[in-house]
Amino acid sequence: MACRRIGGHGGTLPPASSMNCVKSQAPEIRTHSICMVSDFFYPNMGGVESHIYQLSQCLIERGHKVIIVTHAYGNRKGIRYLTNGLKVYYLPLKVMYNLPLLRYIFVRERVTIVHSHSSFSSMAHDALFHAKTMGLQTVFTDHSLFGFADVSSVLTNKLLTVSLCDTNHIICVSYTSKENTVLRAALNPEIVSVIPNAVDPTDFTPDPSRRDDNTITVVVVSRLVYRKGIDLLSGIIPELCQKYSNIHFLVGGEGQKRIVLEEVRERFQLHDRVRLLGALEHQDVRNVLVQGHIFLNTSLTEAFCMAIVEAASCGLQVVSTRVGGIPEVLPENLIILCEPSVKSLCDGLEKAIARIRSGTLPTPETIHNQVKTFYTWRNVAERTAKVYDRVADEVVLSMDKRLDRLISHCGSVTGCIFALFAVLSFLFLVFLKWMTPDSIIDVAVDATGPNGAWTRQYFASKKGSEKKRFQTVKMF
Repeated sequence: MACRRIGGHGGTLPPASSMNCVKSQAPEIRTHSICMVSDFFYPNMGGVESHIYQLSQCLIERGHKVIIVTHAYGNRKGIRYLTNGLKVYYLPLKVMYNLPLLRYIFVRERVTIVHSHSSFSSMAHDALFHAKTMGLQTVFTDHSLFGFADVSSVLTNKLLTVSLCDTNHIICVSYTSKENTVLRAALNPEIVSVIPNAVDPTDFTPDPSRRDDNTITVVVVSRLVYRKGIDLLSGIIPELCQKYSNIHFLVGGEGQKRIVLEEVRERFQLHDRVRLLGALEHQDVRNVLVQGHIFLNTSLTEAFCMAIVEAASCGLQVVSTRVGGIPEVLPENLIILCEPSVKSLCDGLEKAIARIRSGTLPTPETIHNQVKTFYTWRNVAERTAKVYDRVADEVVLSMDKRLDRLISHCGSVTGCIFALFAVLSFLFLVFLKWMTPDSIIDVAVDATGPNGAWTRQYFASKKGSEKKRFQTVKMF
């Protein structure tokens, strides 16, 4: 699939009406029954969760049937219906072994394509493995970058090699991420597509009146963990605060590295110039961003980084480390790229401060109008649908060919072990079909897709009540 290269957080669900996914006017759109699978979904918040939700909503707008399978969160288990009839299965199961229930869901919902998300999700890999046993087409989206040297990366990469060796198609969020995934899983680059993340520009609009122009406010919105470069941030804050008397830092996010920033603030007596906001709801991120002049990203590794797109959409000057896929995200006039070091990032911030003082920066509205054309969920859904069209026409591997591929692709030892697992999974599936034939499994009423119009009308009639929009069906 041809991909166009562009220069370029717990919570409340965004309203479907605010998303920039407009139903396509094409007279003929091939529809699919898609099951999104990941351990990461609402009420948990993050980039993967947002990606799955927004993509699913836009695919529904295009006429596809979409369901989501994730693990239970506390008392949130069973079936929940979200905006526009999006059905979510919250499974109250352990990490492994999920074939009986996954098979029941796939048959009940007449799933044709299983789309798993995130290398960190064990449920995603589990679903890919069992979907191939059932003869379903599979797609995987990788949202992260991994190394090759440490033990955890080696083990994860080996699991990814096994999981993706017979997956129909892989989607990465940047070209750097594609290169990383191809190398880690020893994949054929022809079955890997690049489809970037997106941001809803209606949720991230500038508001210069919220800024205090007597100071220069640097905003950081990130999980406060090592991978996000918080140790670098702890070195930047005292150096710039000593050099500039009117600079303030606004830090949103939570994590184990928060104590490092608290120690820096205490040691240098910066309580009036460094505000730690803690964890932010998704709907509060924009209210924090619009208070700033500069957005600082100190990540040590990133596959895409949606945060810098959200900040630019709010009209901020972005200063970021030059790592992973970040150089691909924004054009040069909207971002200052630095090496992942305190000195380089301080130089980048000073450059941004000089631009603000000289008045050479474009207005926040100009930046917003430029950014909102780069990444839209409608475009992401359209390109993802093309991937579904492609894999739907591919022939499902027979068991003997699947075993041959596992052994040849994953090595004689690992390949044989997982080939044995594949045979056991197949025999278990035969047993399940004998115990509970597909023909006696009730077919679910479609809430989305071409047969779900009445259900969408029902949810549309309930939009006046937030409590009624999120219906609950007890399944377990």
